[in-house]
Amino acid sequence: MKPDAIAAALAPVLADACGAESARIDGIRSMTGGAAREAWRLDVTLERPSGEEARSFVALVFRPAGSGQRAFEAVSEAELLRAAARAGVPVPAVICAGEAPLGRPFYVMDRIEGETIGRRLVREERFAAARARLPRQLGEALAAIHRVPVHDLAFLPRPKPGVTVAQAETDRLEELYRVIAVEPHPVFELAFRWLRANLPETRATTLVHGDFRIGNVIVDEHEGLRAVLDWELAHAGDPVQDLAWACVRSWRFGADALTFGGVGRREELFAAYEEAGGQRVDPSAVRFWEVFGNLNWGVITLIQVRGFLDGAIRSAELAAIGRRAAETEWELLNLIEGRV
Repeated sequence: MKPDAIAAALAPVLADACGAESARIDGIRSMTGGAAREAWRLDVTLERPSGEEARSFVALVFRPAGSGQRAFEAVSEAELLRAAARAGVPVPAVICAGEAPLGRPFYVMDRIEGETIGRRLVREERFAAARARLPRQLGEALAAIHRVPVHDLAFLPRPKPGVTVAQAETDRLEELYRVIAVEPHPVFELAFRWLRANLPETRATTLVHGDFRIGNVIVDEHEGLRAVLDWELAHAGDPVQDLAWACVRSWRFGADALTFGGVGRREELFAAYEEAGGQRVDPSAVRFWEVFGNLNWGVITLIQVRGFLDGAIRSAELAAIGRRAAETEWELLNLIEGRV
């Protein structure tokens, strides 16, 4: 759909959702949306009996099935955000969700101002105060995420009965790797063997964000954390997976000594998580899931570069992502040997 058509269709929906007499969309522009959805910034004027009110929203419009690997659709994702908000997770407020009148699933949420680009958050001096706050704030947010009742969210992907979460996730990742890898990766083979030899038991099944890391949060340079974004990989699983994924080396944006996202140490995140009511963090389980996370990102780099190598997509970005497989191989060797 063209921007003007999206604006015209959403205006009356927003007016109704906000309890206004009418809504006028003064500006609409595309934002980064990802492979499975479009994201649009909407600058809106709401007409009320008491006068006009200016608001800014983000509309996420989901693409037809087949263009992305979505586990659930827009209405379900909106329901997940509302459940997260009730549990105390800082998330944008959902304004409305549905399919009509766009003819495609969508939801609209409040736009929250702040920075999301990881390398800026890690490197720029103006975020120094925020960096000092983030380990505690993100630990508290993650504890809140893991308190969200999964039994109320039937649409979430869940582990198969009789199979541990770690085994199921390892099986899934190796199956994907066997499909995508066309050249040998001995370190990846070693990592799969290590994972299978070190499978942890899952002590609790909770909501797992699935992509909780620096780069998927909105940060204010003074207040720190403002919102957690990008819930499309959420599932029911092992909460330690979120803790470990946040510590994967690639999300440190060059500040490798700060093992939690380039803004702090693993131990700071874990302590804040436990103090906020999260389960006790088992170092051996974290190590398993951090090996898994680095291997998972390594497999993703192979997927990203495949279109470029096959000649289907001419993209310097995809070519550069492909070379990052070597970074994950080096980190995997260090993790397996206990050096980091």
